[in-house]
Amino acid sequence: MADEKSYGWAGKILRVNLTTGAVTTEPTEPYKDYIGGMGIANKIMYDEVPAGTDPFAEESKIVFAVGPLTASGVPLAGRTTISFLSTYTTDNQVVDAHTGGMLGANIKKAGYDGIILEGMSETPVYLCIKNDNVEIKPADFLWGQGTRATAEALNRLEGNSACVASIGQAGENLVPYACLINSRNHSAGAGLGAIMGSKKLKALVVEGTGPVNVADPQAVADLSDYMLREIVGSNNNHVVPSTQQEWAEYYDAGSRWTAQKGASWELAEGGAIESGEPKPGEINTVGYRCLKSLKDEGPEALKYTIKMDGCHSCPIHCYSDMRVPASKAAGGYEITGNTCVPNFPFTNYMIKILGDKTTVQALSDDALVWDQVFGSTMDDLGLWCNYGQIYRDIAHCYATGVFERVLPAEEYAMFDWDAFANNDPTIVPALLHHIAANDNEMAYVAYGPLAWTERWNDPEWWNDPASTLINVRGWPVHHAHECFAQVGLLYNMMFNRDDMIHSAVNFQGCGLPFELKQQIAEEVWGGADAIDKDKNYTPMNEHKANFAWWSIVTDVLHDSLTLCNWVWPMTMSPTAARDYRGDLDLEAKFFKAVTGQDVTTDDLYKAGAKIMTLQRANTVRSMKGADGQMGSIEMRTIHDVPTEWPFTQDPDLQPFTEGTIKQDKEDFQNGLTMLYRCFGWDEEKGCPTVECLEYYDMPDVKEERARLRVRP
Repeated sequence: MADEKSYGWAGKILRVNLTTGAVTTEPTEPYKDYIGGMGIANKIMYDEVPAGTDPFAEESKIVFAVGPLTASGVPLAGRTTISFLSTYTTDNQVVDAHTGGMLGANIKKAGYDGIILEGMSETPVYLCIKNDNVEIKPADFLWGQGTRATAEALNRLEGNSACVASIGQAGENLVPYACLINSRNHSAGAGLGAIMGSKKLKALVVEGTGPVNVADPQAVADLSDYMLREIVGSNNNHVVPSTQQEWAEYYDAGSRWTAQKGASWELAEGGAIESGEPKPGEINTVGYRCLKSLKDEGPEALKYTIKMDGCHSCPIHCYSDMRVPASKAAGGYEITGNTCVPNFPFTNYMIKILGDKTTVQALSDDALVWDQVFGSTMDDLGLWCNYGQIYRDIAHCYATGVFERVLPAEEYAMFDWDAFANNDPTIVPALLHHIAANDNEMAYVAYGPLAWTERWNDPEWWNDPASTLINVRGWPVHHAHECFAQVGLLYNMMFNRDDMIHSAVNFQGCGLPFELKQQIAEEVWGGADAIDKDKNYTPMNEHKANFAWWSIVTDVLHDSLTLCNWVWPMTMSPTAARDYRGDLDLEAKFFKAVTGQDVTTDDLYKAGAKIMTLQRANTVRSMKGADGQMGSIEMRTIHDVPTEWPFTQDPDLQPFTEGTIKQDKEDFQNGLTMLYRCFGWDEEKGCPTVECLEYYDMPDVKEERARLRVRP
């Protein structure tokens, strides 16, 4: 039974067995030490999914979870964490996908802190959740449809107030790079779509209309106003504008605070709306600061921009809604737009690799059309890009002749490859639909580089900087050593997929002068030498280790509360009167206001470190050692292993030389030792120790580690 009145948490978790059709609930209370979101989801996966389970087996599970701050009125608290087994990395370890949109808020308002999906349906179904009314319904009529048609059909059937989160053809066909899409273009990747497809689960339809109780509503409102007035910046919490403006002491061309005079939502309903020069302190203009279409696609994008959009409870609005007729003419969709990677796949990840195979120039109108055809088709098919990896791999395999070498002649001849040189983006839907069908040789490019480089005998790609593959177990960089040197490289090793950490890169790109950032670094991580100037690095030190630890812990914390780590934490602010300092205690202040529990920032950081340690322990028990046996403590030598190119790029330059991001192997190993020490893990192996598990109060994990004999 749920608590009569639970503050923050809904108080119960929904369990749905797709084999038996059983629908039950259970209390959230036993999981509250893991906060919510990533913490709850990882604990359930640890408790219920044995090491070595096949991702596509009936025993495999999917756990959707939200946190105590989700849908509570806290700004940027609308995300959902989903935990499951990876479909594309070594040993199929537990991974987390994160999605925005409207899914998390509806789960919470429906009365649930999580949804456990288990078992496997024999026929296509969708799960319909309307508060306490939960039904498994037939989805045969939807099978074979893309995510857009699925959402339209289910919204017509179940009501427009419901959030539809569905898979496309890629998930149905068990493509390892398949994702879930909600609210048109908010994705959850890492193979989630393929696992749903294996369970014949086409979609979740969630409509929540219940309250989210908070302990002190006035405190939540006051803190929200304070945050919007004084603390928050733009997307990635960039706190200065990208152009010189009268009100601003500083500006930086790379900033995502792109609002400026003359830059408008030109296709806005009722006429163009100028973004202008929104200033700090103006609560009602915060939503104009991030003109993301301009940032992602350049000035050409303005004539296509309808408005900026966002997730539940987001004041920043980093999603561009655009109308691009040429995208539809090329086989994509006319109403397009996204943010970051899905907005510029061709521009940022393919043009350079294609080289003379394409005539399209970056930031041109032609490039924008290619980008939107790619992005809108990928989302409709439910294909995931692995942080741009599939785009890099397709470009590489075409430009270097891999496709021509390995594809059957008739398959290669299916496509007009000259379309890249002839600026004809109609090739894009043809390629992507072919890959999503998963019944051909080319489809292996969406199994991930571990699969296709071995199958097609292209091992050199792993050590080519253009690949950006950063870990030998199968994932690419996500703000790695180009972001504060060792700090970024270290946290890129810690998870079982690309890390999705923005705590550090937000600080790097915030736009403040380096000297001011050094002052903040000294206050937060203990020394100004926690950070280096771009491409002018220094050797590893303890303050960098503190920064790396903090980056991981804040990310995990946000994914558990659940907050948007693309903007949180509030390390800096746009307010000159605060000397541009943010407020790193805001998470704790909101936590108390919502839940009534008086916690400190250090308490929350310890909880984040505990959740990270739990995932680490789960990785230890399910990772194969050098002997091929399940369960290994050798995290340093098996798991936390970068590819070679970070240490060999720029062959004419030495590490710690101005002008390069090149790393030093011995220095990196020293960094691992320091980071392990921050978590309390074994400093040689990198795995949780007995003392560490005792410190984090994890007796059940300690007991299993002793039973399996895979801990020091």
